[in-house]
Amino acid sequence: MVNRCQLVDDHQRRFGVKRLCSILGIARSSFYYWRRTAPDRAARQAADDRLAARIRKVHRDSDGTYGAPRITAELRDEGGQVVNHKRVARIMRTIGLEGVRLRRRHRTTIIWSTSPGPSGRGRSASSASMCPACTGT
Repeated sequence: MVNRCQLVDDHQRRFGVKRLCSILGIARSSFYYWRRTAPDRAARQAADDRLAARIRKVHRDSDGTYGAPRITAELRDEGGQVVNHKRVARIMRTIGLEGVRLRRRHRTTIIWSTSPGPSGRGRSASSASMCPACTGT
């Protein structure tokens, strides 16, 4: 959409807005809305660029380990403007930053609740009487 509106803006003097919009399949109101909101988009982009510099600094200070939630918390602690975590995540994606993801720890030992250990303490008498070979008798 943006590229088509930019094309209409570039060639409107030669061909006219109505003709270009009909050829490109966009509504004229969409083109005029795009043109009217250009300063707002430029201001938003400038604000995102300033925020990206702050995000890079926090990410670098954390040795590249912080992700979007922790960077958001750091930015709020530093003061200044309050930033949403989704905006921080979007900017991090655009500038190519990622936090470190910790791997899930898998349990490798199976703990039986009925037998606390090899000493035999804590076992019920019924389990020993059921298997005489296990008790050594």
